[in-house]
Parts: sequence; structure tokens; C-alpha cells
Amino acid sequence: MTAVTDVPTAATPARKPALARLAPILLPIAILVVILGIVFWMRPIAMSYFGLTLMLKLSVPLIFAALSQMLIISQGDLDLSTGAYVGFVTCVSAVYLGSDPALGWAIIAGSVVLQGLVGLFTWLRRLPSIVVTLGMSFVWLGLALFVLPTPGGQAPNWLTAIPQWRPPYVPLPIVVAILAILVFEVTLMRSAAGAVLRGAGGNPAAVTRAGWSVAGLRTAAYVLAAICAVFSGLALSALTTSGAPNIAPAYTLLSIASVILGGGAFIGGIVSPFGTVIGAVTLTLVSSVLTFVNVPSVWQIGAQGALLVVVLLARGLVSGDRT
Repeated sequence: MTAVTDVPTAATPARKPALARLAPILLPIAILVVILGIVFWMRPIAMSYFGLTLMLKLSVPLIFAALSQMLIISQGDLDLSTGAYVGFVTCVSAVYLGSDPALGWAIIAGSVVLQGLVGLFTWLRRLPSIVVTLGMSFVWLGLALFVLPTPGGQAPNWLTAIPQWRPPYVPLPIVVAILAILVFEVTLMRSAAGAVLRGAGGNPAAVTRAGWSVAGLRTAAYVLAAICAVFSGLALSALTTSGAPNIAPAYTLLSIASVILGGGAFIGGIVSPFGTVIGAVTLTLVSSVLTFVNVPSVWQIGAQGALLVVVLLARGLVSGDRT
């Protein structure tokens, strides 16, 4: 008898080494550890409950914005309205949630439904998500200016009290990051429903043959993404105690960078909640490090982009990808 060995073919691609398969997760962790080491070396006082809270508090709204973008990227789309929508939510929060909460929550609920309709419309008409969401960014900015023409307002007391909570032993931003990872790892990555939702972006034809409605799944993904963006806006309003239409324009690109830094891919279906949260925290810490050394804010964005390029190059070298 002749021994039969598995030979890689076009139909059965070669299995990547363990290091290559783990690279998308290990690289963000390694970068995060290095940045934390730099921060603690430059500011030893940061290695404390108060120091970590101060450094990481701005990562909370970015975490939710990144998770929102992750859900859209899981469908093979991009949402260029994330930052504008987060700003719109801060305006609604600062104007209505304190004085007229019923109206405020109704506006937010309506905006979530509208985001779901955007996903449905984009799929049914086979329109590029970049173009549609870019147009929606102007819609959300216009609505935010209508609600709150200039920065101001007052977030409700119950909302501003949340960042002031000090859980025992572990700072609140770390608690939020851990809970976000657990929720999305269980619901999106470990459940049958999550697999189907990701499949709508990775292989819509197979999902259709299995009897699922891709249009419905994509609508659900956009709705869930909008809910995450609402949490981002509320968290940002809680930290600033006010609202502003242009408070979060950088969140659009930073959310995309967080997903890609954390191992996500633009082809749809390939995302990592753990990596996305780590990516968001890492990008926030980069700003902290650069602030410590008095680097202007305009250069901080460039440094975050350079970090993303370095990580992508390193991932390609480790995994052997040439594309």
C-alpha cells in the first residue's frame, strides 16, 4: 500500500503555521505591552489605579465606536458616518436626555432604525457602502447642528455620574473593555447567530442557500452597529458633560484603524472583538504617550496611522501574505 499524504492544492490550501495564524492577535497585544511599558517608564505614577483611569477613560467611547465599525466591516462594508453619528448622539444627549428624556430616547431610537434602513437600502440597490455612508455623515452632521448649533448643553446627571464610578481593584475603562470583549466574543464569535451574521458578509451566497435572508441580516448588523455607536456617543457625552456636532470626526478613521489593527479584514466575515478592543485601547495610549512628550495633536494622528502601517507590514511578514 502507498501512504497518502495531504498535499496542498488550490481547493485545499496549506495550513498556516501556528505563529502565522496567531499573528493578528499577538501583534496588537505586543504593541499594547510595549506602549504600556513606555508610558510606565516615562510616568511611573501612571502605574496606579488613578493613572490608568486617567489614561484610558477616553478609550471607552472609542471602544464602542470601533465595535460599531467592526460589525459593519464584518459585512464587507465601511461606515464613514461613524464619527458624525457619534457627534449627533452627544448633541441629543446634551439637549434632550436631561430635559425631555422621552423625546431624546425617541430620537435616538429613530436614528438607529434609520441606520438599519441604510444597510438594507445599500444591499438591495447594490450600492457602495462608502458612498452611502459618506452621504449619511453629512445628514448626521446637519441634524446635529439643527439640534445643537454650537457646542454646549448639559448631559443628564445620571450619565455624567457613570465615569465617576470607581469599581474596586480594576479601573472602570478596563472593566468596560473586558465586558465588551466577553459580550462580543460570546454573541458574535461563539454563537450560531453570530456565525450566520458574519457569514452574510463573508459568503452571502452560502447564507442564502441555507435559507437565511442576507438583507435581513445586514439590516440587523447595521442596527447593532448603530446601538454600539449610541453607547459611544453617550460615553463621550458623559466624559465631556456636553455635546458638540464636530466632537468626534476622528472616530471614523480611528474606528476603522482599531478593527484592522486588531486582525480584521475588509473582505467581510473576518473580525475579532478581542483584537478590536485592544486596537482601540492601543490607539488611545499612543495619544497619551505623545501627549507626555508634548507632541502636537496633528502629529498624533499621523503617529497612529504610522503604527497601523507598521503592524500591517509585520502581520504580512509573519503570515507570509504577499497581498
